[in-house]
Amino acid sequence: MNCDTQAEVDGFWKKLSKGGEKSRCGWLKDKYGVSWQIVPSILGKLLHGKDAAKSQRVMAAMMEMDKLDIKKLQRAAGGK
Repeated sequence: MNCDTQAEVDGFWKKLSKGGEKSRCGWLKDKYGVSWQIVPSILGKLLHGKDAAKSQRVMAAMMEMDKLDIKKLQRAAGGK
């Protein structure tokens, strides 16, 4: 599920994980066992491009997260 803001990521993460199971890299299972990945829309821009080192930093940061954090991903990319 693509989200434009951190508030959307946080909201869907909270609602869908209630009674379910949280996992890494934005993945969770809801209370019915359905898997979801809650992803900020900006992630694609941060991961793809000509700067391979930037992509690797973003991927490494993402691999350390459960719920994805836009600001931390941007910091890993060398952004804001």
